[in-house]
Amino acid sequence: MTRIDMGTPAARIDAHHHVWDLSVRDQDWIRGPELAALRRNFTLPDLAPEAKAHGVTATILVQTITVPEETPEFLALAARSDLVAGVVGWTDLTAPDVASTLAALRELPGGEHLVGIRHQVQGEPDPEWLLRPDVRRGLSAVAAAGLTYDLIVTPPQLPSCIQAAAAHPELTFVLDHLGKPPIASGGLEPWSTHIRALAGLPNTVAKLSGLVTEAAPGRSTPADLRPYTETALDAFGPARLMFGSDWPVCTVRAAYGEVVRSAQQLTETLTLDERAEVFAGTARRVYLSPSGV
Repeated sequence: MTRIDMGTPAARIDAHHHVWDLSVRDQDWIRGPELAALRRNFTLPDLAPEAKAHGVTATILVQTITVPEETPEFLALAARSDLVAGVVGWTDLTAPDVASTLAALRELPGGEHLVGIRHQVQGEPDPEWLLRPDVRRGLSAVAAAGLTYDLIVTPPQLPSCIQAAAAHPELTFVLDHLGKPPIASGGLEPWSTHIRALAGLPNTVAKLSGLVTEAAPGRSTPADLRPYTETALDAFGPARLMFGSDWPVCTVRAAYGEVVRSAQQLTETLTLDERAEVFAGTARRVYLSPSGV
């Protein structure tokens, strides 16, 4: 049974973080000197004190690599944790037995914590990967299982996200990291136009997450991020946006507390009720309630 304490106004949900143990499995995406600090283990006991210190009482643990063993491991972690309320896992959407695989995951220890599926679309060379017939069949299976689908994409892939979401109105699509906007270059278009088109579909929500790592080194202040978060707030509204730390990836630019404080500053013009949506309500509805958006 999902455990979540939303008893105080300050309680928050961190809708996007990761963990990994390099002695169990390499994270082959961690390459180059800029990511060198990530080449160590990051565990739930590492995260727990950070979360507690900043009012986070529940989290969503999100897949990192496309191997079938990771999702059962994450579900088992969730079963033993008072912090992890949901898991966004991975399965091969193109497999003909994807529906039975999802059902089998639900039967595993912690299977009740499976709330969504994600694939590293950002690494697919085909910008229209989401529109392939075998992928669309997989997306239909995700919807039929009552799960959400997280989009981890780059800006050139946003048009296919729009088409996929329009083609699957029965499925809630969650855009991670606002689609990785071009913060480092300071550009807004065509990212902004695509974000507004995606937000125009009622079965879409987005995460205020992963933005500090899209900025240039030393240029990840709230002022640098504000044009992008304001675009998202205007397009989606607070009730369809959710806070995520993207810990530990965020630590190459900012500590956990800095990410939380930045998100607070970026939403400071919202009402208390609107901020409650961004920091808890949206994630609770999308991931932890059967009705979704």
